[in-house]
Amino acid sequence: MQAEAKLWLWKRQETLQLEVGWCSTSPSTEASTPAVVLIHGFGACKEHWRHVLPVLGSVTPSYALDLIGFGASSQPKALLGHERPEVGADPTASIHYSFDLWGEQVAAFCRDIVGRPVLLVGNSIGGVVALRAAQLLQADPDASPCRGLVLIDCAQRLMDDKQLATQPAWMAWIRPLLKTLVSQRWLSTALFRNAARPAVIRQVLKQAYPSGHNVDEALVQLLLQPSQRPGAAEAFRGFINLFDDHLAPDLLQNLDLPVHLIWGEADPWEPVAEAKVWKKRFACIRSLQVIEAVGHCPHDEAPDQVNPLLIAIAERADGTQPATP
Repeated sequence: MQAEAKLWLWKRQETLQLEVGWCSTSPSTEASTPAVVLIHGFGACKEHWRHVLPVLGSVTPSYALDLIGFGASSQPKALLGHERPEVGADPTASIHYSFDLWGEQVAAFCRDIVGRPVLLVGNSIGGVVALRAAQLLQADPDASPCRGLVLIDCAQRLMDDKQLATQPAWMAWIRPLLKTLVSQRWLSTALFRNAARPAVIRQVLKQAYPSGHNVDEALVQLLLQPSQRPGAAEAFRGFINLFDDHLAPDLLQNLDLPVHLIWGEADPWEPVAEAKVWKKRFACIRSLQVIEAVGHCPHDEAPDQVNPLLIAIAERADGTQPATP
């Protein structure tokens, strides 16, 4: 089932309108059937669900969207917490990139575009975004109550200030210098431009996809092309300066929705050991499925194993019974 790319104009405020790229596949189902909303990770885009959306979309309404700053969505200038818009500059041309921003975006997308109950599925930072969006939908669901979440290798965000106690002692010494350096636009832009090259992307993918499965030229291009847009470096600057924002455990603490974890056993960046701790610690987590020999993006590296799990969860996402993949 082919998904057509579309644009949605998100009116976040009266003076702020942002374009959001999205696509969907939707079989004929009852309006009460939950839809799956797919949320990509850092540096990715809606096309990163290339092996998931067509399969899920054949059994239940499914959507993928580009977070602000990524893919085909608007890429405003990054405004850090201590910064103010330049005198005389358009106040709508800059934005504070944050999990509140992305959570609001996903919640508004569910209300305005999806318009039915939703199952939120997020990879990496998309998992944290899904958790924040679920909070917002619980507070104001309108036509899109959240029925549950699936976190795929959810970002643990070890560089956040609140994680400092878990870091080596020397990190406390260099942290002020690190924060000063990465806040400099010239440096963050240089770092981004160096990373946004095919050779570097391929090298990163070798780490992220340890089996090498599905690392093809199409994947390189779908990650490369959005990074060539004029504002792409701004989202990078905004994200690497998020030193005090939401953490997944804090959002999971009081969540009363069913949450399912899917994790790559060989994830080089988000250790599966932490997912096992979460499974024991939080009552809302109903299952943890570990996919052997794959890394940070099991939905793309091993879709033949992940898709059946997502379908099983989606088919039970009616809010009455915990899903058991």
